[in-house]
Amino acid sequence: MESPKILLVDDERDFVETLSKLLARRGYDVQTAPDAAQGFRIVLRGGIEVVLLDLKMPGLHGMDALREIKRISPGLEVIILTGHLLKSSEQEGLSLGAFAYLTKPCTVQELVETIEAARARRASRG
Repeated sequence: MESPKILLVDDERDFVETLSKLLARRGYDVQTAPDAAQGFRIVLRGGIEVVLLDLKMPGLHGMDALREIKRISPGLEVIILTGHLLKSSEQEGLSLGAFAYLTKPCTVQELVETIEAARARRASRG
């Protein structure tokens, strides 16, 4: 059975390294991108099931990146994972098609449960 493919788009190197290792130990194939532009290239190659997307990154803001990801691959599930809890950005993200809005730090268990729920929704749509 092939490992679920996750894309983590975040510019915080230490966070990305740690989270990638934690998710890999749970059976995920994690690809990473330090910015939206590199994330788009990975999404365009295909095969990604869920994107974990930070909002505050150099270059393109996370909400604009969310719009572009949904344009490129409308069925791709995106979980916003950010250190900045703003009710307005949570509502905006969900209205733009994000599956969920989680704030850092969240537990690995909460993140895995959210990833699995996103994967289940994607699978149910075919």
